[in-house]
Amino acid sequence: MPFGTFPRILINCTSLVRNYNTNGLQKGSRVVVAMSGGVDSSVTASLLTDHDVDLSAVYMRNWDERDEMASDTGCQWEKDWEDVQQVCRMLDVPVKLVDLSQQYWTRVFEPSLSDWAEGITPNPDIVCNKEIKFQALIDAALDGHDQALATGHYAAVGSVKSSLGIRRHTLLRPIDSLKDQTYFLSSINQKQLSQAIFPLAKYTKGQVRDLAHARRLPTAARPDSVGLCFIGQKDRRIDQFLSQYLTPQPGAITDLHGKVLGEHQGLWTYTIGQCARIKGQPRKLFVARKDARLNSMIVVPHDHPALFSESAEMDEWHWIMDEEPTDLLSPNRKFEAKICYREPPYPCRISKRDDGLCITFDNPIRGVTPGQYAVLYDIDICLGSGKILRTS
Repeated sequence: MPFGTFPRILINCTSLVRNYNTNGLQKGSRVVVAMSGGVDSSVTASLLTDHDVDLSAVYMRNWDERDEMASDTGCQWEKDWEDVQQVCRMLDVPVKLVDLSQQYWTRVFEPSLSDWAEGITPNPDIVCNKEIKFQALIDAALDGHDQALATGHYAAVGSVKSSLGIRRHTLLRPIDSLKDQTYFLSSINQKQLSQAIFPLAKYTKGQVRDLAHARRLPTAARPDSVGLCFIGQKDRRIDQFLSQYLTPQPGAITDLHGKVLGEHQGLWTYTIGQCARIKGQPRKLFVARKDARLNSMIVVPHDHPALFSESAEMDEWHWIMDEEPTDLLSPNRKFEAKICYREPPYPCRISKRDDGLCITFDNPIRGVTPGQYAVLYDIDICLGSGKILRTS
């Protein structure tokens, strides 16, 4: 059944409980902290040692470099694992390594590869959180319902009581809006959220770095990781990486009138809104549309209307609280949607499309990309997400 005044309860916060620290953590609680070798998870572990809890750590290996080379000796995961062990030795926290590379390959990478092959731009990070970090890792590292998984995500867990008296877990934006990672967590469910602890929710990134130095953590000066975990080097282009797995499929690059301007080596080599590298053109041109049937893509100048979308449709939609707002379709009801992690949230309205939703933006948005996720917000509450099927 619907939540009655669900959205209004959230906005007025009359029954919203914000657990910026521990999501109900109590003395003696059993907590496993997921470690990556970075400063965020290191500080997360350090903060949890301040509590009287049964704390252990786990390092998740989710990519096997032997898929790309004859040996994985000296690869990034080994450096990360060594950093994790250094931090845990210093904190006197037991740690173990869990190899989830096979699960990552089948649940995240192969489906993403299929999307790329069809010219769609997937978001492996969102799928990884749903399928690996908050599913496979929980199954492998937690041995009971009385344990919790702590991570270094910048997000918060709250709870709200519905009109039926049922208390639901909510995913909230953190204090640091620039590091807000709720976009990547938007596909996790109630059970996964009930086991999650996000100790960094009340800190800014600068404060976390300061804490790392103040606590003399070995990873305090380590640079932040960026990009997809399987890409590796920061200067490595994703199309170069994908060329190891996808066979070139040359096709035409045209303008809106069908004039051939160049050739691409596969629809996966570019994403919507990306600058196309076409020799001999007097100005930069950007990918506006892809046609999988013709294996072609259309390019236009930077500010061309074809790069902008008024709406986005999702064939399936995930509500984090298991229910949709009762006034979801009200013509006066406003939400915000993010269509990319680095993009700001955009004001929008919602309509239904079979099992999915259609998001109509107040103003046309540049670069809305099929395969990426639209994430819906009610002020600072992340309501859920859906994979973008098409735009208009």
